[in-house]
Amino acid sequence: MVKERFYKTEVVPRCLTFKRPAGTSRGVYTTRKLWEVRIRKEDEPSVIGIGECAPLPDLSCDYGVDYEITLSKACLDLEQKGYVDTESLRHYPSILFGLEIAMRHYEQGGWRHYDTPFSRGQAGIPINGLIWMGDYKYMLEQVEEKMKEGFRCVKLKIGAIDFDRELSLLKHIRTHFSAKEIELRVDANGAFTPPEAMDKLKRLAEMDLHSIEQPIRAGQLEEMAHLAAESPLPIALDEELIGCNAPDEKRRLLETIHPQYIILKPSLHGGISGCTEWIHLAEAILGSTPEQPKWWVTSALESQIGLNAIAQWCATLGNPLPQGLGTGEIFKDDKHRLIQRKGDTIWFTNDL
Repeated sequence: MVKERFYKTEVVPRCLTFKRPAGTSRGVYTTRKLWEVRIRKEDEPSVIGIGECAPLPDLSCDYGVDYEITLSKACLDLEQKGYVDTESLRHYPSILFGLEIAMRHYEQGGWRHYDTPFSRGQAGIPINGLIWMGDYKYMLEQVEEKMKEGFRCVKLKIGAIDFDRELSLLKHIRTHFSAKEIELRVDANGAFTPPEAMDKLKRLAEMDLHSIEQPIRAGQLEEMAHLAAESPLPIALDEELIGCNAPDEKRRLLETIHPQYIILKPSLHGGISGCTEWIHLAEAILGSTPEQPKWWVTSALESQIGLNAIAQWCATLGNPLPQGLGTGEIFKDDKHRLIQRKGDTIWFTNDL
């Protein structure tokens, strides 16, 4: 007997090309592989929901050789149940995110996923300007460009070049701009070893920085807890959250380390539903409030489809901090133009 199917799904693999190589903690990306998920009903073929599954090789907890098989099974499950089974997809955050946003797109009848000033084109979302890893000259050029563009918050990825050179880059910024004029965030992507970390954190704190993401590599809970307790520079967890998907695991992680901040990336950290859990735990354990949130939202090299969905959700949360969202400008061949940057804010354009 053939089971009734509530939806018909289609998975379309895509490969986008970066405008220039993207240096990350896991190497340099020149292309970006992702899977577009489309949802329809047989009797309404013109109504479509589009989502995006965009795992990062060597970083996402759900990425592997059987990724497409797992995605196909999840799509079949959605077809047969008529809803996204978040519980069964807890350990597959990029797939969960892709299906969540495809369903949201379908239900809302378009790219405007929520009704907010952002989705109505009445307000933008402040973001940090991202400085990509590279040699000193390239990073300095990016910093100066971001300042010209009016960014009030800049994030530098550190750990790729000599630490003293990175400090001199931060000093260069501070020579020209105070902490009130430019907020500086740094992301070490786990580059420091535990024995050297505290000394480096003290030296970085002299630069009057906002925070540092993931100073040591993930999985060293005792060492990270010590740093979070003793560091003069606030610590934000990022990679530490990857693979921590069950509510009790999340609670245990935050209670053990007690970081000053957590960074939420739906494609990596549990989709929209999983990141919402993280926010509630940050309120309960870290003392996060609407006025002084202990978290912010970041994208993870998604295309305009994923970036728009993250931004639409982010706009419902009322977080006053600059977010770590992308600009939608990094790919040569992204066919959508849903998000547009104006100065240091991003705006919803709803332009196909």
